[in-house]
Amino acid sequence: MHTRFPSALLILALGAALAPDALAATAAPANGRQASRAERDIAAFVQDEMRERRIPGLQIAVIRHGKVVLSRNFGLASLQYQVPVTDASLFSINSATKAFTGVAVMQLVQQGKIDLAAPIGQYLAGLPSAWQTVTVTQLLNHTSGLPDVLDQRSGKLVGPQPDDADAAWTAVQTLPVEAAPGQRFRYNQTNYVLLAQLIERQGGQPFTNFIQRRQFDVAGMPHSGFGDAKDVVVGKASSYVLERGGNAYRNVIEDFPVFMRAGAGINSNAGELANWLIALRSGRLLAPASVERLWQPTSLNDGKPAPWALGWPSIGRGDHRAVAGIGGARSAFYVYPDDGLAIIILSNLAGGQPEQLIDTVAGFYLPALRQQRGGAYAAHLLRNKAASTGFEGLEQKLAAIRRQHGLSAPTEDDLNAWGYRLLGRQQPKQALAVFQLGVQLYPQGANGHDSLAEAYEADGAKAQAVTHYRRSLELDPGNAHAVARLRVLAAD
Repeated sequence: MHTRFPSALLILALGAALAPDALAATAAPANGRQASRAERDIAAFVQDEMRERRIPGLQIAVIRHGKVVLSRNFGLASLQYQVPVTDASLFSINSATKAFTGVAVMQLVQQGKIDLAAPIGQYLAGLPSAWQTVTVTQLLNHTSGLPDVLDQRSGKLVGPQPDDADAAWTAVQTLPVEAAPGQRFRYNQTNYVLLAQLIERQGGQPFTNFIQRRQFDVAGMPHSGFGDAKDVVVGKASSYVLERGGNAYRNVIEDFPVFMRAGAGINSNAGELANWLIALRSGRLLAPASVERLWQPTSLNDGKPAPWALGWPSIGRGDHRAVAGIGGARSAFYVYPDDGLAIIILSNLAGGQPEQLIDTVAGFYLPALRQQRGGAYAAHLLRNKAASTGFEGLEQKLAAIRRQHGLSAPTEDDLNAWGYRLLGRQQPKQALAVFQLGVQLYPQGANGHDSLAEAYEADGAKAQAVTHYRRSLELDPGNAHAVARLRVLAAD
C-alpha cells in the first residue's frame, strides 16, 4: 500500500532529468583525504536520492562542533527558468518555523516573562473557558487537545469562509475540545496561533518582528524572513509537488496567513540556518541551560513520552538522540545534541521528505549511528548494484553490502518506496524483486505483502496477487485496500 502526499494550498501539516550539482563544496574538508571521500559519498547519495524522489533542487549543510564542515547545492531552484540552486537560494521551511517559535518562547522564559507550566489563560484574555487551562508547554508540544484551525483533510482554514483568517479564528473557538490537556499528542496549528499571541503580548511587538530582531539579526541571517506566494521574495526557489503517479510537477501555491506564521512561513537557506543553529548552541540566542530545557523530551499526563520537545520534534534513539525542525515534507534540520552534530537539508519538492536522508548523512560522521540507522544508505548502494548487475539475488547482494559497509538493513518503508517508484516507471519485474526482498526481511509486515500483491497484479500474476492480499489481511484485518482488490480480482 503506497503512502502518497496530497497537495494543498497550505502545506502546514506536513519527469525531468535533474541537473548535476551546481556548485562544488564551499567548505574545506574536515580532515584531509578521509573527509574528501566522505563528501564524495554524501554527494553521490544525495544526488541518487534526488533522482529517485525527483527532487528538483536541494541544499545541504553539515555543522560539526560549531563549524560548517560541508555545504553543497544541487539541482534547480526553478524548473521553469532553469535557474540552478546557489548559496543564495531561499527555500520555504514550512513547519520547521515552529522551532524558531520554541526558541522565542524560551527567550521570554529566560527573561521571566513566561512560565512554561502556566495556563495560557494567565496571559491571554477572552479565550473559551475550556482553552484557558492549557499550559504553555502543552501548546509547544502539541498535547493541548484543542481543535485545529486548519482542516487537515482539505488543507484549508475551518469555517464557512476558508480564506478568511478572522472568521476561521472565530469558528475554531466554537468547536469542542478534542481531548483533555496533556492526554494525547495531536499536531495542531491552533497551538501556534496562541503562541504567536503569547509572544506578541509578552514580547511587546509583532511576532515576526520579534523573530527578526531577537533571532535573525543576532544569528546573522540577513536574507531570511517570512513570506508566501503573495510576497515578492528575492532568490526564492520555486515550490513543486508531483502529480499523482509522479509523472509531472505542479507549482505549489504557498499560503501562510500572517496570524499563523508562528507555525509556518520562514524562507531561509542552509547557510543562514547553519548560522542560527551555531548561534543557538554557542549561547548567543539562549543560555545553555535554556537550550537544554528547549530540547528536553516532554511527557503526557500518564508519563508516556510525547513526540515533541518545546517546538522541536524529539527523535529518541539511545546514545544518538536528535531534535528536529521538519516542514512540509520538503525541508528539515536535525541537531544531535550529544554528538556536536547538525544536518540541514532543504528542498523545493513537497513530499520529497529529505528528513529521511539526514540520519544517513549523519552516519558519515557518527559510525555508531551508521550501524544503527544506515538502512537508507544500504538501499542506495543496493540500487546502484541492481542497476549494474540486475535485480536477481537482491537478498544476497544486500547481505554483501551490509557486511562490507557495516550497515543496518533498509527499512520496510525504504524498500516500499523504491518498489513503487519502479512500478511508476512501468518496471513490474524489478518492483517484484524489491517487494519480495521486503517480505523476506519483514515477513510480518502487512503493508509489504499488500505492496507485493500490487506488483504481482501489475505483472498479470493474479493467483500470487490474491495470495499476498490474503496474507496482508491476515496480518491486518483492517486493510481496506486488500479487501477492495480481492473483490475486484474475484470478479475478473
